Amino acid sequence: MSQQTAEALPSWTGIQRPQRADARRNFDALIAAARAAFAEHGTGASLEDIARRAEVGIGTLYRNFATRDALIEAVYVAEVEQLVAAADEAASLGPWPALESWVHRFIAYVGTKRVLIESLNRESDVLVSCRNAMFDAGAPLLRRAQEDGAVRDDVSIDDVVRLLSGVAGVAFPDEEQRMRVIGLALDGLRTR
Repeated sequence: MSQQTAEALPSWTGIQRPQRADARRNFDALIAAARAAFAEHGTGASLEDIARRAEVGIGTLYRNFATRDALIEAVYVAEVEQLVAAADEAASLGPWPALESWVHRFIAYVGTKRVLIESLNRESDVLVSCRNAMFDAGAPLLRRAQEDGAVRDDVSIDDVVRLLSGVAGVAFPDEEQRMRVIGLALDGLRTR
């Protein structure tokens, strides 16, 4: 697994990535295996299967993540950090393209992570911190697009996140319709 996971677990989460290189590799492998297993089977995926996919023993999984919830939380945090990184990468684009780029990344994130979100305690410190991190990542992009005149002044980052979460939660019969509906949502943000 790439160095991205190391960066994907910021100190505010309370999740400690091991210091030893072999332990870090196991930790990263468990996160990657859990991400794949949860995507395929939901958060009820077998922990034994996750350990097997990571090529570690079940004891190693429990040494890193004492509970299923701790593993789900770690996978969720890693995904949020990738969304935050996408905002940083998009910042180099023009005001509207930057926001549009982040919106597409956000929709992909919500669409694939709903199963994780639904299994987490929505008021946990980690989830609240993740929510704040997402808002803090998107807000400067929105503000820049508003200052440029591309986005309505009466829109907040909370409005954008709720709009996008609603769009991402809908099942579409095909990718063409999904992209058309996302385009409609983006048009709703534009200055008239």
